[in-house]
Amino acid sequence: MKIAVVGTGYVGLVTGTCFAETGNEVTCIDIDAAKVAKMKLGQVPIYEPDLENLFKENIQSKRLNFTTSLRDGISDAAVIFLALPTPAGEDGSADLSYILGVADGLGPLLEQYTVVIDKSTVPVGTAERVKKHIAKTAKVDFDVVSNPEFLREGFAVTDFLKPDRIVIGSGSRKAQKIVENLYAPFVRQGNPIFFMDERSAEMTKYAANSFLATKISFMNEIANLCELVGANADSVRLGIGADDRIGKRFLFPGIGYGGSCFPKDVMALSKIAHENNYDFKIIEAVNDVNNRQKLVLVNKINKYYGNNVKGKVFALWGLAFKPDTDDIREAAALEIVKKLTDLGARIVAYDPKAISNAKAKLSKLKGISFANDEYSALQNADALIIATEWSTFRAPDFMRMAKMLKEKVIFDGRNLYSLDEMKQENFYYSSIGRQVVDHD
Repeated sequence: MKIAVVGTGYVGLVTGTCFAETGNEVTCIDIDAAKVAKMKLGQVPIYEPDLENLFKENIQSKRLNFTTSLRDGISDAAVIFLALPTPAGEDGSADLSYILGVADGLGPLLEQYTVVIDKSTVPVGTAERVKKHIAKTAKVDFDVVSNPEFLREGFAVTDFLKPDRIVIGSGSRKAQKIVENLYAPFVRQGNPIFFMDERSAEMTKYAANSFLATKISFMNEIANLCELVGANADSVRLGIGADDRIGKRFLFPGIGYGGSCFPKDVMALSKIAHENNYDFKIIEAVNDVNNRQKLVLVNKINKYYGNNVKGKVFALWGLAFKPDTDDIREAAALEIVKKLTDLGARIVAYDPKAISNAKAKLSKLKGISFANDEYSALQNADALIIATEWSTFRAPDFMRMAKMLKEKVIFDGRNLYSLDEMKQENFYYSSIGRQVVDHD
């Protein structure tokens, strides 16, 4: 099948590459000419495990192509995916200008029946709006389908190739069959395809992400309470996670969620509720808890230094919002950096993949510099802050760390080390939802 994918971010590029991997002829379309030129040369513009090899193989096989021309890109395509950004506005609503702008451009370019698929996360009712925008100038029949993605950054390729479910929102049996056939290679083991109306499909994505965000915020509240009562949040996590009604995932206490999905989708769902005069109290609380949790380490640091961090130097391990990605959007690390530098501290940061993105984001911020590896970040630092749970940080050389730090102090926002280990190494160790380990 000939497929066009409009937008080459995390979702669009993974979608296009994985469909090419199953034998389809895919053209990815992006307005960024420099980005398109690099992709034609086999350069992947994002870091995502397992993507680069598939990307290069399908370019070489001529199943994966790139263009800046919407007309050329959708020529003869049976299916067009819209994988465009829907950034949150100041009021929390999703900005649909990119999607509706492309929809306006598609109308006069369609030459035969085409299935247009909303792959982006969009508010309820967007499929209907996209259909109206295309219909204004279209001269052929078409259908608009809602097909939300459930890709985790760091696992996006695996999630696409082996999905736990596919959601297809459409009232058109013809469109349903085309999309079902398209996904057939990925669900051969029997994972379900759910057919529903467009509005339900759109709501499913918001409901899924907001529920997971709720789970994270709830666990972080439990962790904060554990510290006050002398309990251990890691033990509590294991105790409740063994209940299959609750499940083990998304129960790790930390410094809040980030990324391109959870913060935006929680805000968007809240906005949808407000627009329909519904007071969605849980979602409001989830967002408030997460915003507060991002600064919980800063509060611990301030307390340790008597509310005076001016002139202190902190090594920071981790800038991405989670490991195995270079995405820094809504990352807790950014909030920590901004707050501590505002208070007069200096930050020396390291991340295995996200440094270039962080430099672009924080280039105008005074008080931050970047190290080439995790150990050089420690040189003469007053303390270490851990903000992302990269695997390379899990088993460091503590003796080496002790020699490089001015004082053996760690503020860990991801609970990477056991309390017994920190006692043995004689570090001051402050983590999330556990008692502080003091040094001699």
